[in-house]
Amino acid sequence: MINSRRMKRMERNNKKGAIKGLGINLIPMMDVLCVLVFFLLFHSFNSTLPDAQIALPASTVEARPRETIAIVVSPETVMVQSEPVVDTPSLLDDSIGLVRELRDRLKQLESEMVGLGTSVAAESKEITLLADKTIPFKVLKKIMSTCTASGYGRISLAVVQKAEK
Repeated sequence: MINSRRMKRMERNNKKGAIKGLGINLIPMMDVLCVLVFFLLFHSFNSTLPDAQIALPASTVEARPRETIAIVVSPETVMVQSEPVVDTPSLLDDSIGLVRELRDRLKQLESEMVGLGTSVAAESKEITLLADKTIPFKVLKKIMSTCTASGYGRISLAVVQKAEK
């Protein structure tokens, strides 16, 4: 039988040990991996938790919060233990160093608390300062320096905790 040119070429290219063109083709495999990566990225950032009816556990606190004197600073007034003491706009004046009304109220509270037998807050000399975020710092500084001059060395600023994303 006479071999055609095509048959001869096929024999020459398909000899044993010299197989050419049968390597790993990486392009389709890379296409599949890219599709998988995009799929995983898309669904990891755009997924939401399913609406499941679950009951969350209740939490208990072992230590009770400490009793402190609360000073609330709103844009209108400064209140100590829910009683107005001084107007906040009057504290914007730079000539005022210590707030006399606040100092007098703190001394009055100290004598009232010791007289009532609830000397925990008076003995701890601790104050919690709750201020509006629009209040200038110089006003807060005057209030804190007045509290320190009145003998209250531990001053805590109350803030709202930001929600985690």
